[in-house]
Amino acid sequence: MNTHPANSITLIDTHTHLNDDKFALDLDEVIQRANEAGVERIIVCGYDLQSSRDANDLACKFDCVYATVGVHPHDAKSYDKEVEDAIVELSSHPKNLAIGEIGLDFHYDFSPRDKQAAAFEAQIDLAARLDLPIVVHSRESNPEVMNILRSRAADISGGVFHCFSGDSDFAKSVLDIGFYIGIDGPVTYKASQKLRDVVGMCPLDRLLIETDCPYLTPVPFRGKRNEPAYVRYVAEEIALIKGLALHDIASATTQNAMRLFAGRAQEAA
Repeated sequence: MNTHPANSITLIDTHTHLNDDKFALDLDEVIQRANEAGVERIIVCGYDLQSSRDANDLACKFDCVYATVGVHPHDAKSYDKEVEDAIVELSSHPKNLAIGEIGLDFHYDFSPRDKQAAAFEAQIDLAARLDLPIVVHSRESNPEVMNILRSRAADISGGVFHCFSGDSDFAKSVLDIGFYIGIDGPVTYKASQKLRDVVGMCPLDRLLIETDCPYLTPVPFRGKRNEPAYVRYVAEEIALIKGLALHDIASATTQNAMRLFAGRAQEAA
């Protein structure tokens, strides 16, 4: 159900965690506020088996919600054949759009790095077999992530660097392998000039907008729980950086999301 005014912009929040307990008590209201803000589609990303199941369940419950399934590097130590088989089954859901979020996280190292790399590589191979794009998490691990992606670039059906945290040179590397760059709330923070520089140099047809809610809340709500309605503030900041109208950013990022997730998104529409 889309309840936003007909003359409003149309946005897609390409990365949320509405499957987080922080939304347990008011999810209906959160979805309604998103629709009223012009958010036409919301992608809920899995990070382990249970959250992936929950993402699929939310996609069944709400017309505007879609899902991704996968095992985050934090939980890579649990990745085995049984988990992989479950991910394959979950990925067959008609509103599942991608495998993710997957990748490497060398900041927390909740899983050993060799386990992270093994789970990442296995899920890339899985996405290739299923002809699905991937949603990549990379924290303090950009060179290692890029090495893995380059080694499998010919087989990958596209993807996005979620919550991009690199510099302009790394952004060029991401663009060179055909990936999109996901921009979140930190682009609105005063200390994020490096990220704004990335937005400035990145072609508009390679940007996606996301909240990563309930985390990374943009200004002016920083410090509060994030939610999909706030993706508009990310789009507004990109418009300021690019010197373009908000409508242009909304239109381009929506088209980008539909292009990346084209197969399943069109089938499920």
